[in-house]
Parts: sequence; structure tokens; C-alpha cells
Amino acid sequence: MAQEKLGVAIVGTGFGCITHLPAFRDAGFEVRALVGRDPARTAERAERFGVPHAYTDLDAALALDGVDAVSVVTPPHTHAEIVLAAIAAGKHVVCEKPFASDATQAARMLAAAEQAGVVHLLGTEFRWQSSQALLARLIAAGAIGEPRLATWLLHIPVLTGPAAEVPAWWGRAEDGGGWLGAHASHWIDQIRHTLGEFEGVSAGLPLVADRPGQSAEDTFNVRFRTVTGVEGTLQSSAGVYGPPLMTTRVAGTHGTAWVEFDDVWLGDAGGDRRVDIPEDLANPDPIAPPSDLMHTAYDLLHSMGIDRAPYARLAGTFAALIAGDPIPDHPRPADFADGVAGQRVLDAIRASAASGGAWVACG
Repeated sequence: MAQEKLGVAIVGTGFGCITHLPAFRDAGFEVRALVGRDPARTAERAERFGVPHAYTDLDAALALDGVDAVSVVTPPHTHAEIVLAAIAAGKHVVCEKPFASDATQAARMLAAAEQAGVVHLLGTEFRWQSSQALLARLIAAGAIGEPRLATWLLHIPVLTGPAAEVPAWWGRAEDGGGWLGAHASHWIDQIRHTLGEFEGVSAGLPLVADRPGQSAEDTFNVRFRTVTGVEGTLQSSAGVYGPPLMTTRVAGTHGTAWVEFDDVWLGDAGGDRRVDIPEDLANPDPIAPPSDLMHTAYDLLHSMGIDRAPYARLAGTFAALIAGDPIPDHPRPADFADGVAGQRVLDAIRASAASGGAWVACG
């Protein structure tokens, strides 16, 4: 007799439908319910994607037969209430990043999940992106010697011009909006996973684009040091005009590793060479979501579908953990403990920026 599929309720009708819904299905889950704030939009999207139940009441979804897990895909300031309710109902949980409003709130969610004994993962799907996973593997294998210097740089004109619409919450710092949580949270996880925990930061969080009424930053500029002795820089802006500018590069005592789009390169005394993606880290080609789901500049960040395949691997790992099956040693998934650690770094960055760039410890 075939084993029944695990059932998941997806809370959030934006990125929840753009990426989570197809990715969880790719991983073998049955999407049993869609939960949203707008009754008409939630019902329309549930019907469109063949989800049998549409709710605006989270408790109704949690009480539904066959829901083993919950995927939380809502604005950051709403995560804690939803996650704690799901845990109280005995559900396994995947929660999007940024994890919480602050580290205290994040620690409360971790404690609840550990006490309940549920599987808890953080939505850092790019641990499974081929180039990021390969970069981490090469560094762990000693390909560049001891890492000493790291640079992450990305400039993209996503929020320039009056037509660059974002959801209302995304423009409000008090709701966890802004480019720091949206983008730096991924980089922070990558650095923690690849180079070690953050020791401290010095940061600025400017708003570069002229966007009246927006209180959240569209740019971050962070100097950091890890407990392993790596000095580094994180700089990104979604509010600058001009062509995209991107660099991911880690230099060590014996060489340098860097990423160019989907390719990973190594340079050392023997020259520069591209490193082939190993079979276990390869992903299928991206599948773009339906174009009519792209309403805002925030949605357009996901328009190419590059996060679907990594998210399907995250969801597959989630299913294996629920079943008690072994999972590969690499890439390892991020859980709520990683969410707490990452939130401490975000809190330190915000504290440093508020003080004019003072050095702030991340412990």
C-alpha cells in the first residue's frame, strides 16, 4: 500500500503561491490548504492552483485533517504569532526569512519548537543553489586554504523610479520591511554556513532611491568579522540606477574562490579555472512562475523562478526529517537555531546603523 503524502498548509498567497506551492509539490507534498488575509484573492488562487481549501482563519487550516506541516510565507512581523500557533497544534514548520522581528522573538519560536519536538526549518533555500553549495563545499575542503577576506556585492535597480511598487509592509521598517531583511538575511546565512559565526559588525542602512513615505532601507553597507578571523564586506542596494553589479568572492591563504552567475571559479598559483558543478548539487533549469502573478517590484525578484528548485530540495529535506530518514551531510538545512543566530546579526547591523556605524558584537 502506497504511503500517503505529507500534507502542508501554506500561509501566504504571494511568494507562497509563486514559489512555496510548486516547490512543496515538487518535493511530494500535498498542498491541503492556502491561508491568506484577502478572502477573494485566497479563494481565487486556491482554485487556480488546485488547492482544496482556502481560509482566512489559520485555526481552520490547522484543524484540517491531513495537514502535517505549515509553511509560513507572510511579512516578518507576523511570523511569531503564526509559527507559535502551528507549533501549538503539533505541526512541523518551515518559516520564511527574515525569521522574526528581533532575536528575543526568534528565541521564543525556537524554544517552542524544541519543546514540542516538531521539525523546524528556516526558508534559506539558497543553501541548495548549485553555485552557493559548491562554493561552501570547496572552502570546507580547503581549496583556498584558510579563508581571510570575503566580499559580497550586489547592485540592482529594482526599486528605482516611481513605478517600482512594493507591498505596503515592505516599505515600513517597523514591519520588518526593507532590503536588509529581504536580501542580507540570505547572505548572512551563507556566510555563517560557509565561513563561521559573525563576531561583530559596523553598518549603515541608507535609503538611496527617492521613495516618499518609505521608512525601510533600500541599501545596506556592512563591514563584518567572523569568529574564525575572516574580514568581510556586504554591500547591496536595490535603489541604484545603472547596470547590475555583483560579486561573491572569498580569498584565503592559498587561493581565491568566486561566483560568476551560476559558475564557480578557483584561482591560485596554478591559474584560474572553472569548477564543474557535481551531480549531487545540480538543479533542474528554472521554471518561471505565471507572469500575471508579478504585480510589484518585490514579486519581480522571483520572476525567473530561480528559487523553485532549491526550495523543492529544502522541502524534500523537510519531508525526510519528518519521516525520520537520513539526510545528506551537505548541504545541511537551516533550522530555527540558525534563524536565531541570523537574527542576532540583523539586530547588530540595525543597532550599528542607528549609532552611526559603531562596532557592535553579534553574540
